[in-house]
Amino acid sequence: MAGVLSDEIDVLAKARRAMPGDYVPSEDEPYMNELQQDYFRRLLLEWKRSILSASVNTLSALQEGPIREPDLNDRASSETDWGIELRTRDRQRKLIAKIDSAMRRIDEGEYGYCEVTGEPIGLGRLIARPIATMTVEAQQAHERREKVSRDN
Repeated sequence: MAGVLSDEIDVLAKARRAMPGDYVPSEDEPYMNELQQDYFRRLLLEWKRSILSASVNTLSALQEGPIREPDLNDRASSETDWGIELRTRDRQRKLIAKIDSAMRRIDEGEYGYCEVTGEPIGLGRLIARPIATMTVEAQQAHERREKVSRDN
């Protein structure tokens, strides 16, 4: 699980590096002003572009043909690697839906505000996780409720 999360973080970091300009949202300016909204829109679009680019590379590699490792151990290792790669791409496919949802929230003026409490999520959290929909506190409470219901 940690490996998949680090892949997601790597793709997001790559998207941040590919963004033009030096602007980074600051606590010194009005929350979710036009500049901040534009920053997050561009970040989300770049993140989505990076994911789609990686999926195209995976697809073209898959189309090259089946695994042709002569040694059974090598073949098993390659198949395991492909399984992990495909699970990562599936996870990223779901992430694209969350990115699209975040961009819709920007368009509707709801981005950056907690869907549970209505409070600002905070720039630090949004920079770290641009698809966040809840404040840290609301997310923790949600996860606690989920764990309790799962344990019952």
